[in-house]
Amino acid sequence: MIDVDDTLCMTEAASFALENEVLAAMGRPPMTRSRHLASWGEPLLEAMPRRSPGIDMAAFAPLFATTMDRYLEQGRLDVIPPENLAALDELILSGRRVMLLTSREGHEVRHMLAPDHVLADRISGVWHRGNTRHGKPDPRAFDELLAHTGLSPAQCVYVGDSPGDAVAAGGAGIAFIACLQSGVRRLDDFDSRHVTASVAVFPEVVAVVEDLSRTRR
Repeated sequence: MIDVDDTLCMTEAASFALENEVLAAMGRPPMTRSRHLASWGEPLLEAMPRRSPGIDMAAFAPLFATTMDRYLEQGRLDVIPPENLAALDELILSGRRVMLLTSREGHEVRHMLAPDHVLADRISGVWHRGNTRHGKPDPRAFDELLAHTGLSPAQCVYVGDSPGDAVAAGGAGIAFIACLQSGVRRLDDFDSRHVTASVAVFPEVVAVVEDLSRTRR
């Protein structure tokens, strides 16, 4: 299982630019990068009132959706590096099932579910705020995925970039790999009790998963 933002693709910087563009269109002052980083990893609609206090979320939501569509069309958002796609292919060839579990809303992952998306033949499922009852860091964020697949926590590994990802996985009894590629967080930002391993870049996940598989045999 893999997180999306700053794990499979590097999105914080692009999201920061996108959200500030929407704020400018609304006539609001830009947020600082530090304010954005402070709530990065939280669901967008929950984080925005803190990123831009007093914002009219009813006005923000449709503007964000249209701006996001433009960023996607321009290749400025959710670009998955070729080496990360190659890593997914290695995992699949080794017999692994690859799924996404993200804090995004359903409309924020809709494009990833398109039949012509690069993930179409690589991902066997996507779980998000629209089809799960609980969000990270609640360990129950994995409930629907586990129930749907019939997998046990001991059969799973979750790769993510945030302390909340680690807490959710650890609480669910799932091995957690911290991906530090984005540079947004360091390993000492995580509670070591919930981190099974860490990687500097996403492709290193392939070897770590294989190592974990051997230790479980």
